[in-house]
Amino acid sequence: MSYICQAISDRRLISFDYDDHYRVVEPHTFGVDKYNQVALRAYQIRGGSASGKTQGWKLFRGAYISGVTLLEETFSGPRREYRKDDEAFATIQCQL
Repeated sequence: MSYICQAISDRRLISFDYDDHYRVVEPHTFGVDKYNQVALRAYQIRGGSASGKTQGWKLFRGAYISGVTLLEETFSGPRREYRKDDEAFATIQCQL
């Protein structure tokens, strides 16, 4: 998971498998949520989803993330709807 903070710092996309779907996301916040679980707040830009919503804001639970890859592709910065110091997190390890 150390790749995630590197990706946030460098504004690079990451890919991973989650809930039986390949995802590509813009990572924004990484840490421990209010339920004491590792979590990632990210904007999904492509890939699949069990809900059918393949783009948009999502909170990913770290226990279900596998195969994280730091991609060469970058993104310009925080999305307009981004909220720094996300209240879903008890502890933030890194954020945009």
